[in-house]
Amino acid sequence: MDNQRLIIWSFFGFMCFLTYQAWMLDGAQNEIYTQRPTQSQNNIIENNLDQSAMIVDQAPRIRDTFSDIDQQEKNTKSNNLIFVKTDVLELQINPKGGTIQGAKLLKYPKTKDQPDLLVELLSSNGPDFGLIQSGLRSVNGEQEANHLVTYMTEALNYELTYDGELIIPLYWDDGNGVIVEKRFRLTNGSYNVHIEHRLQNNSSQQWQGTSYSQIIKRVNTKTRSMFDVESFSFDGPITYDGNKSEKIDASDLYEDGPLKYSSDEGWVGNIQHHFVSVVVPPIGEEQRYQISTDNVRVISSTIGSIQSINAGESKTFTTSTFIGPKLQSQMDEITPSLKLTVDYGFLTVLSDPLFWLLSFIYSFVNNWGFAIILVTVIIKLLFYKLTEKSGHSMAKMRAIAPRLKSIQERYKDNKAELGKATMELYKREKVNPAAGCVPMLIQMPFFLAFYWVLLESVEMRQAPFVLWLTDLSSRDPYFILPLIMAAAMLLQTKLNPAPADPMQAKVMQIMPLMFSVMFAFFPSGLVLYWVTNTVLSILQQWLINKKYGVNET
Repeated sequence: MDNQRLIIWSFFGFMCFLTYQAWMLDGAQNEIYTQRPTQSQNNIIENNLDQSAMIVDQAPRIRDTFSDIDQQEKNTKSNNLIFVKTDVLELQINPKGGTIQGAKLLKYPKTKDQPDLLVELLSSNGPDFGLIQSGLRSVNGEQEANHLVTYMTEALNYELTYDGELIIPLYWDDGNGVIVEKRFRLTNGSYNVHIEHRLQNNSSQQWQGTSYSQIIKRVNTKTRSMFDVESFSFDGPITYDGNKSEKIDASDLYEDGPLKYSSDEGWVGNIQHHFVSVVVPPIGEEQRYQISTDNVRVISSTIGSIQSINAGESKTFTTSTFIGPKLQSQMDEITPSLKLTVDYGFLTVLSDPLFWLLSFIYSFVNNWGFAIILVTVIIKLLFYKLTEKSGHSMAKMRAIAPRLKSIQERYKDNKAELGKATMELYKREKVNPAAGCVPMLIQMPFFLAFYWVLLESVEMRQAPFVLWLTDLSSRDPYFILPLIMAAAMLLQTKLNPAPADPMQAKVMQIMPLMFSVMFAFFPSGLVLYWVTNTVLSILQQWLINKKYGVNET
């Protein structure tokens, strides 16, 4: 096996993998676009869907339809909104249903050069449209504290200015003795919004019903650009059934109908690059889940089992929602499975420990760029002995290169003799041209895993490094790192044995240019990793060549 050929094909395979993944995402999105109707978004399609975001067998009344959402959208125009602010979140809560209809992330601007233009995960209109609705459904009563009733409120403005807990109470009374207090609990520094429904049954009859929650989001319509890595990240519904998480394609829901399942450890949500909105019912309580779409909006809902509250008794129904960046430490406090919203792909088993190591080092250096460099050094040290064998093989190949060239010239018209003489030389000099293959193949999954860590971890978003590199999640604005990368890769090829095949030699010469052009639009954090890895490889190969007395000129 020829090392240079393997390197070329390995890089080519990696490029094909990235291209295929982007193509699959783009193809799925285009399928949604072609099926979308041309009429207004509010003109809902008549279709054969169950049109029920929530179903309980014992209570057929408990249901919601897309026509209800149209009514809810009209309700969002209310002037009596409740504004809630912590140090990291700004929420809008509509007294109509106690619906969260606005969520801005105060520490996350959309772009670093526009600090006042904040990321919005929920909004009552526009491309960021999204609602989180919750309430109680009654089996035997006409009136119920669902997301269509109007709650009373004590104030319209709440702000948490101290370290502690902020509670926003809303009240509803059915007029027959059933009183519901809906509370939102928030703390500074946290993106967890805890929702409670406390039902006090002061009537003379038993109350039967359950609690529900649902997220409504527009189907993603963003365009994809080869110059924007973020545009290829999945944007849409995600669900967890207690065993595995699944990203849902809205076009599949539209064609096949709603997705339904039951679980006592599940959750539903909506993800986009670096951010998530998710509803997590109480762990250990059986819930029924459903995700459906009208091809314009997606409803992801959960509803519990029927509860009975006797006259004079009370009960509190609880739900956790997380509306914010994919900070794994905070999501882990709600349930460890929420970390699955961070999409590391099929190499999660490697990406998770790499992210832990990166975060651990960051806690000391307080700079993600330096953390990337140090993690790269650690990975290189872990594989040093393995790569030393590869470097030793390359050094030997370089040492016998003049004799190989002589054999090729001598037997250029006799391929059988050429192969025989070449193998005799390898045997005599104890050179195994395949010895350098295995270390490179073993390291490739670690590179891919680290690629996903740097691409998907919100901690990298807009993180500064040094000088002109003010955002490790975006491309180098002056393309300095890609140029350094091209120069380093070119130097690396000079240290390795030249391929016998002239065509391969030419490919190896232009590969640094090809990769620098490709990486020019990648996040600068990833380019920093590649540059560091290449420089370390150059240093290692130079030392090995010195050790074995190989002339590098």
